[in-house]
Amino acid sequence: MVLQSQRQLDEILSGELLKEYKTVHAMIKIYCAKHHGVLHGLCEECAELSEYAKTKLDRCVFGQNKPTCNRCPVHCYRPEPKETMRAVMRFSGPRMLFKHPLLAIRHLRHEKKEVPEVPKKNVSNRHLRKQVKSEKQ
Repeated sequence: MVLQSQRQLDEILSGELLKEYKTVHAMIKIYCAKHHGVLHGLCEECAELSEYAKTKLDRCVFGQNKPTCNRCPVHCYRPEPKETMRAVMRFSGPRMLFKHPLLAIRHLRHEKKEVPEVPKKNVSNRHLRKQVKSEKQ
């Protein structure tokens, strides 16, 4: 089951977006374990938040050049998930250095990158994936 969901994830996200999702998912797991008592996997609420994050990464207008969310000029999260994600990151961020040091360091380095200008259109991961799929047919 885990292998199958990983394969599906790799079909949706790739490159920098996949790394970003793995970081966010690790943060959600840390938060869920402490706040909801789930040691393996995620509770339903946190699983929904993780899925929401994956969808937003897939549809990000910056595509593979996506800046970190806290530096992004485009605010794509709805208010409720945005506040929940902010709480998750506030809690899990400092703990990431101990649980997932490579992801944490990569994320900190990524935050220092310059924020690109907002692209005109059609560069989201989802758009590019659909374009490749239609070309194959």
